[in-house]
Amino acid sequence: MPLHKDDPKSVGGYKLLDRLGAGGMGAVYLGRSRSGREVAVKVVHAQYAEDPVFRTRFRQEIEAVRKVSGAFTAPVVDADPEAARPWMATQYVSGHSLARRIRDHGALREGELRQLALGLVEALRDIHRAGVVHRDLKPANVLIAEDGPRVIDFGISRAAENHNTLTETGQMIGTPPFMSPEQLTDARTVGPASDVFSLGALLVYAMTGRGPFDADSPYLTAYRVVHDVPVLDGLTEPLRGILARCLAKEAADRPELDDLARQFATALPEADTGDFPTVTLRGDSPLAAPTRPGTLADPAPTTRSGRRRRIRTLLAATGTVGTLVLGLTAYLLIGPGQAESDAGASPAPSPASRWAALPEGWKPWRTTLFEPSPVGGRKPLGVRDVAGEPECRMHEEAVYCAGDGILPVRLDGRSGATVWRAQTVPADTETGTYSAQLIGVQDGAVIVSQSVTTDSGENDPLYMLGLDTETGEQLWKSRVDHVNIEAALSGGLVMTSTDGVNVSARSPRTGAERWTAKLPPGYYCAFLASGTGVYAQCSPGGVLTTGGYRLLALDPADGSTRNIRTPEQTGALGVLDGRVVMMQLASGEDVSVADAPYERVLLIDPDTGATTSVKLAKSYEGDKPVLSGGTLWFASRSGLVTAVSPLTGKQLWQTQTSLEQPGAPTYDTRTRTLYLASVSGRVAALDGRGGESLWETLPRTSVSSSGSVSGPVVLLHKGALVVGTPNGTLFSVDPAHPEEEPASG
Repeated sequence: MPLHKDDPKSVGGYKLLDRLGAGGMGAVYLGRSRSGREVAVKVVHAQYAEDPVFRTRFRQEIEAVRKVSGAFTAPVVDADPEAARPWMATQYVSGHSLARRIRDHGALREGELRQLALGLVEALRDIHRAGVVHRDLKPANVLIAEDGPRVIDFGISRAAENHNTLTETGQMIGTPPFMSPEQLTDARTVGPASDVFSLGALLVYAMTGRGPFDADSPYLTAYRVVHDVPVLDGLTEPLRGILARCLAKEAADRPELDDLARQFATALPEADTGDFPTVTLRGDSPLAAPTRPGTLADPAPTTRSGRRRRIRTLLAATGTVGTLVLGLTAYLLIGPGQAESDAGASPAPSPASRWAALPEGWKPWRTTLFEPSPVGGRKPLGVRDVAGEPECRMHEEAVYCAGDGILPVRLDGRSGATVWRAQTVPADTETGTYSAQLIGVQDGAVIVSQSVTTDSGENDPLYMLGLDTETGEQLWKSRVDHVNIEAALSGGLVMTSTDGVNVSARSPRTGAERWTAKLPPGYYCAFLASGTGVYAQCSPGGVLTTGGYRLLALDPADGSTRNIRTPEQTGALGVLDGRVVMMQLASGEDVSVADAPYERVLLIDPDTGATTSVKLAKSYEGDKPVLSGGTLWFASRSGLVTAVSPLTGKQLWQTQTSLEQPGAPTYDTRTRTLYLASVSGRVAALDGRGGESLWETLPRTSVSSSGSVSGPVVLLHKGALVVGTPNGTLFSVDPAHPEEEPASG
């Protein structure tokens, strides 16, 4: 991809020609020496150059790579770890990662495996002879060149006799699907046999398209690495036995590399190039070099009946871009102590082809909800350590937020500047006594419900307010009773109740009552945020209530109601092609239980009550899914993201991210991109069509100490993103350049 305007034009005498990859900690460029030699140049971001631990790691990587020389590694050409921005130039290798090779062309044949296995054994012998243990051998760190594989990325390697790990307490170095048991249990004992274990896991992946310890979360994967036998389905003897010995739990039980080379040479057949048609591989980059057909670098088409699986490593990379990413080190991508995966498996499309245009005048920004305001309540009620999780909405060019201890506030979406803070309660109100919920924004009004807890611990009356979007001034205020309803902006109306028995439809701008309708007695009704109709999901409010679950369809004009009976344990998501989409939990599960499994989709015609029931191909756990763009999006607390068709129940794709406690997914229908954010402010982008990970960012804030916080929802501001984290930090991201650090607000 082309250089950015703020990229250096040269480093250490090397002219930079192209940007090959980038992440939160640095970037990799294609460079050319004065003699015309092409190299891959890694350059550290300026803000991390002052970190002494980071510099030590970078220095160690340079020393490790310089020690190693061999046909199957990429040597260091030049480096300066003491520069203002440390850099390192390595041999440029034209080729893709093994992870991308398998993703695009499926698992390897045995003939292809021979070249890979013997090349990696030789590479490891060279590495170990230099007294170095790689410690992160995985498909993303193996490049497939024309003449064989290259092992790259020595960012977490160390001398075999050096047991200083340079990690902070609780941080994990490596990638669980390809880590050895001793890496997970006692890093001080890691030696050359650890790389043999990783080699065994990598070769199983190469042959089957899955790792021997794969699971739905990196934590379960790590447990299986330590305690479970490897899954070697689909492998035959003698290869199966060789790989089983590589994956022995005890390091002493694994074969030596010399023995392993002999065993692979005997067990794996020579590649028969006559099996492959003579074709020319079409490169997807002007940097892609032509390769010989019938080799790892040029997998020819095949008519094998085996299903090709596009498996992504369980911990996704952050900031992964470029079609020829040459082993951007783990800490360059996502920082010290964190794991990354295939830096080359999902190249991000160019900004011109994928991403939407940014708002005019927009720049990356970062701020908090506790900054002084020029209008209204200048000071917030409290500070982020006292206030609770904010709820934010994007409307036109502004971000509106409110929450527990957080007064309603408007920020400029282009700069992050605080525009106004609504002083809806006395300035001396204590933070812990104030609670607000942002209902929505419409017709120039911000709709908020708020209450204040008295000294006796009882709640003051609940009020619904309409605030002017431009000034924050109060437009209207009404005392409400929401004991039996969940308010919402539905069908362009504010749905609220003054007595807990009847629902009132109000004008967002004036608060004027349009009509009222009676609620089913004994039910709790949650109104669905919908722009096309007024719908409410009603569930029995007590054991004495009979009649099951109900869906109310109300006419936005006059409130006339259609009462439709629905199966129990259901929840409404939205409207698709005129039908209300509901999810049903597995039989016997309580609808309020977190992570309860969903097993069925209901499509209900609100005019006739006709219901279509679609059974999911498998059950899914986690928070209630999101319906957007005609797809159901599931996100588990472990970061597993799944796309499901609501019309067929079939799983479209599933991808494991490294996000912790992500919030509800956000789908951008313009770019067909799915976004998620974690409680620490990490943001991930996935291709909505196939689930490929486009990029992930570094954490941008500290994680709340509360275990009950939920992840933030990514807001769309034209072509930019806005994220508000549980501790009140807000920041914006350019999805075309997610590695750019927002400026302080």
